[in-house]
Amino acid sequence: MDLGVKNCTAVITGGASGIGLAIVQAFLSEGCRIAIVDLKPPVDSSLLDNEQVLYCPTDLMELHACEKTVENVVSKFGGIDYLINNAGTNDSVGLECAPERFSESLQKNLVHYFSMTHYCLPHLKASPAGAIVNISSKVAVTGQGGTSGYAAAKGGVNALTREWAVELAPAGIRVNTVVPAEVWTKMYENWLGKTADPAAEKQRIEASIPLNHRFTTPEEIAAMVVFLASAQSSHTTGQIVYVDGGYSHLDRRLQ
Repeated sequence: MDLGVKNCTAVITGGASGIGLAIVQAFLSEGCRIAIVDLKPPVDSSLLDNEQVLYCPTDLMELHACEKTVENVVSKFGGIDYLINNAGTNDSVGLECAPERFSESLQKNLVHYFSMTHYCLPHLKASPAGAIVNISSKVAVTGQGGTSGYAAAKGGVNALTREWAVELAPAGIRVNTVVPAEVWTKMYENWLGKTADPAAEKQRIEASIPLNHRFTTPEEIAAMVVFLASAQSSHTTGQIVYVDGGYSHLDRRLQ
């Protein structure tokens, strides 16, 4: 299937590692130009030598940095067709934390989605293919405990997806969200390594995922992101799409 993204430009926040890196690689495989927006360089250093890739070191919590990054992307590639808002981290800011930390968590996990979308918007409107794909999290719908900041941010991502889909429909810009649950990344593996019995904990988590009792791969998330951005999804907007093996919604008797 030709997804129709060849020679288009995708801006991907948090594209240096994990799910973001998988999204970068998926777009590249389809012939897309990529701007990786991340504080750290990509863990795959070969990307830095790829003429189709622009690495933009950016502190997404700084508005001017976001604006400057968008300017750099347009200067390099001539425009922007897709914005993938992916950067964020589950920072465990719960009710016992100071309110200042809650505000910081929203800045880290939600506010830059708005900032990057704001600065990319004129270029998305100028593109015949303009689309936004946001990355949310299952905690927005399931709760987790001890992570008020991240849960509120990801709930906000889901709400903004619907809001932007309505606002941008007249401009022909589609907006959708992909919701991961338990995705096997290096960050997840490192977190698991800090538990008392990593092997047992991994087995417990896998048992809670109805389909095949396994973690979702970053590549499975990336495939959905590229599809939702592509012309093959040309009449899909305002959707919250779960790529989670049924974790978020299926009956727990399947576990």
